[in-house]
Amino acid sequence: MASPAIVTLTAQNFETEVLKSATPVLVDFWAEWCGPCKQIAPVLNELAEEYTGKAKVAKLNIEEGANQQLAANYRVQSIPMFLVFKGGEIIAQHVGISGGKAKMKSLLDGAIA
Repeated sequence: MASPAIVTLTAQNFETEVLKSATPVLVDFWAEWCGPCKQIAPVLNELAEEYTGKAKVAKLNIEEGANQQLAANYRVQSIPMFLVFKGGEIIAQHVGISGGKAKMKSLLDGAIA
């Protein structure tokens, strides 16, 4: 189950929550059927809590409605795919769960620095 600190993204709130966010945002592009997406979920929950106020952790289900087009716009071809946005721009990306929590922390720390 997702932490309350994780932002659930939709095509409708993406601009407000990500592109216009005052803090960096780690976006997890995922799907219900994706095993690795489920494996990394507890790590994302922990990070969402740890980085509250410094950065956001958000999840976008690529299979829901208009989210499919949003995923296509960001060239999501393999999931989980993580994009880090700062000031509305992509500043980092990572595909897969290799590196685990340490990798996710380095992505967030790089965005905060």
